[in-house]
Amino acid sequence: MIFGNKGKQRFLDAVTGFEAAVGEQDADRSQRCFQDMHRYFGEAADAEFQQAGPRLAGILGEVPPGPRATVAVITGACVERGADASACGPGVLAGLAGTLDDAREFCERWAATGGGDFPDPEAEEPHEGLFDRVGPDAAVAWLTLHQWEMAAVAMLNHAAVRTALDAGTRAGLLRELRAVEEASGHDFKCLAYALLVLDDEPLVVLHRPTGTGYALRMTGIGDNFQLHTLLADVLVGGGHLPGSAPSAEEAAVCRDQPGQVHTTGAFNLVTPAGDWVWNEGTPSDIPVVDGVRLLVLDPPPYQRSWPAGRFFPHMTGDLVLERVLGEEEAARLLAGCVTKDA
Repeated sequence: MIFGNKGKQRFLDAVTGFEAAVGEQDADRSQRCFQDMHRYFGEAADAEFQQAGPRLAGILGEVPPGPRATVAVITGACVERGADASACGPGVLAGLAGTLDDAREFCERWAATGGGDFPDPEAEEPHEGLFDRVGPDAAVAWLTLHQWEMAAVAMLNHAAVRTALDAGTRAGLLRELRAVEEASGHDFKCLAYALLVLDDEPLVVLHRPTGTGYALRMTGIGDNFQLHTLLADVLVGGGHLPGSAPSAEEAAVCRDQPGQVHTTGAFNLVTPAGDWVWNEGTPSDIPVVDGVRLLVLDPPPYQRSWPAGRFFPHMTGDLVLERVLGEEEAARLLAGCVTKDA
């Protein structure tokens, strides 16, 4: 049931109460309003989420560490229901940065105090002695990192948030995340892939069998399965290369339409050095040559198929052709590319 009139905006009333209680450092009232936010979340109208998201993001730094991650997740849910991601993103990503720093500290302290299997954040039973062993901030960071991943991805689904994230901050988040993954053996793939997404990124593609080349621009592409399908749509479907083009539906679900449909690969994606660019990777795997990412398309060595769609269902992606390279330019670039035996 959706409560659209002001008198029944119980979720937003709970947010207002929580906001005030956090500001006043009233723990009891904060807890009651926190519980009310959960209770009334499912009945809230979009207009409530749109108001609540930026307000919750704005107080994240004041919320105690225990519930802070849950409030971040609620903020992410508000964004998914229409709240301004640009207004919510900075608070959530700042919280993520602090959590990653503490999670790295957790890994170091865990190893220094005997190691062993890492605690399961999803476990229902409390982790006896954990806080004493590594300290409360480090323990909370580890136990809530998966929630911060959810919240951060909800922000990074939006190009405005990604493009506002400066290169140094993005690199720092990835560096901290990789350190946690390496030390713990746990995979935070969604967060890593979201931080690797490229926007308004030039891409030069060379088709070795025809000796032709193409300058394209990509935005919001989560993995190379998506890129592969869009390359076939733009280059084969656009009449530039021979082969079987994806259907309109296969291309649409890789851009902005919901769902997944079966598709078949048209190429083998290869670096200029002759190494495969795996579909399971991301466009960031494509090497930069003379300031531009350079990709070679070879014939597929065998038939590959997969469900066409988007790694991030809420992220809009696109690939556009800007120009066809001249014959001499394409030949010069291809002359510097290596062919390796399969």
